[in-house]
Amino acid sequence: MPGWFKRRALWLIVAAAVLVRVGAALYLGDTVEVLPGTHDQISYDALAQNVAAGKGFVFDEYWYPFTPSHTPTAHWSFLYSLYLAAVYTLAGYHPVVARLIQAVIVGVLMPWLVYRLGKRTLGRPVGLAGAAAISVYIYLVYYSACLMTESFYIVALLWTLDALQRIRASVGTQKSTWVELGLAWGVATLLRQQALLLMPVFLAWLLWATWGRIKVRTLLLSVVLAVAIVAAFVLPWTVRNYVVYQRFLLLNSNVGYALYAANHPQQGTHFEPLNLPSLPAEWAGLNEAELNDRLTVAGIRFVLDDPGRFVLQTLDRFHNYYRFWPEPTSSPIANVSRVLSFGLYLPFMIYGLLLSVRLVRNPPPALLNAPKDIALLYLYVASYSAMQLLTWAMHRYRLPVDAVMMVFVGLAGVDLYRRLNRWRATRREAGETFPP
Repeated sequence: MPGWFKRRALWLIVAAAVLVRVGAALYLGDTVEVLPGTHDQISYDALAQNVAAGKGFVFDEYWYPFTPSHTPTAHWSFLYSLYLAAVYTLAGYHPVVARLIQAVIVGVLMPWLVYRLGKRTLGRPVGLAGAAAISVYIYLVYYSACLMTESFYIVALLWTLDALQRIRASVGTQKSTWVELGLAWGVATLLRQQALLLMPVFLAWLLWATWGRIKVRTLLLSVVLAVAIVAAFVLPWTVRNYVVYQRFLLLNSNVGYALYAANHPQQGTHFEPLNLPSLPAEWAGLNEAELNDRLTVAGIRFVLDDPGRFVLQTLDRFHNYYRFWPEPTSSPIANVSRVLSFGLYLPFMIYGLLLSVRLVRNPPPALLNAPKDIALLYLYVASYSAMQLLTWAMHRYRLPVDAVMMVFVGLAGVDLYRRLNRWRATRREAGETFPP
């Protein structure tokens, strides 16, 4: 590649990522409609309009899954609702403005963070290839323009992984990086509270990755600092929920319903996201905090009462989670997007994973820390996928994993490019010619 391109490759990739996402935002336009896989944006739009109007976190009519009209809700992300409400307050009711702001932010940060993860783990060429791969990944381009938590949430998770790797690289000596870890984790949690479930996994990795290189006392104090920052993000909403419901509710009231609906006997052994069971009639009138508690207990009881069905249903969830083929029940645009994103990238993801296993076993001198950083990505992919496969498995809930898998797509792309160059060099030596 020309020298000028090598020096500017990352920013050219970022510019392309922003351009295609801005195009998607303009295409979706200034209205909010139900599109494949984006029904939640109807809820966020309606909720944000009421927040902007000073009505608070309420809906004007009965709302999925159990919120009566004009009743305070905690089911949806407070942070994302506030983002939309802020845009509507400053720019008027123009969803396209929120789409464009989101598209630019995500278009810059997503490939940049993947580049950082890839470069630190496997070298600059892999970082660039991973950034290029994520910049045009159709699913992520599509959701970057949708008024939902997905894109900001993925950026926050990538930021968290980046901070964790930098803590490992600096052996935990930089307090500012621990603060950054807390900020990233706090943002991710407010966008989707399941990020909290990753905390023990990430902290266990930190303990292993820094063992013998950092004092235990220093590590514990630093962990307490990061966790305290996350708690500072969550605590105001816990207090708000207690004032509203007179009952403890950590953050959002969607955990119980996810467990209840995903594991309800009505699902049988075949998980269907749209096969939503109704709530028991005797629970009518309970507030969201009370419902969340009862639904959580009921969801766990469904599993314990029939573990065999739960196992079969979990196996069936793989169909929804890893689906890459077209289906007659899906719209044409959904089928095309599925095949040309996950379907197209899946072979490279698998090939990159296989290549990374070799690097973990026998890292080259230039990548001596690769095994620890690759292990972090493995843990993230495995634990996040397990969370979804055990509860609510849909393709859009796989996107946080897809984003990290771009590092392995980049590794596959670099390896194949090098193999192609070696093959071309061999053929040239044999007297063959090739177009430039």
